[in-house]
Amino acid sequence: MKQILLVFIGGGTGSIARYLISKYLNSPTTGIPYGTFTVNILGSFLIGIILGLALKNNTLSQNTVLFLATGFCGGFTTFSTFAYENHVLLKSGDFINFFIYTVGSFIIGFLFVFLGMFITK
Repeated sequence: MKQILLVFIGGGTGSIARYLISKYLNSPTTGIPYGTFTVNILGSFLIGIILGLALKNNTLSQNTVLFLATGFCGGFTTFSTFAYENHVLLKSGDFINFFIYTVGSFIIGFLFVFLGMFITK
């Protein structure tokens, strides 16, 4: 039960952080949802650091990893929102922003996971 509570609290905290970042950075006039993009990149970086530390000499406990990686990062990152926003870009015929947003999210997201893991080595 303790582990479920840790994931629940972490997820709620991550969701609030995502909401606040998206509220201030997403703008319907720019075409690209910068808040969601920022959250996905930061979430990728954070999970890289968290899991890197967890793997490095068991620096983090299982409960800490559940709270931070599964809970916070799970609530913070927004892949379902990312997928929906891409649908909206495609439906509106905004293929250039769709391409920039999708490719940028994947490439930079992967790079930031690797960067987080590298930093913790």
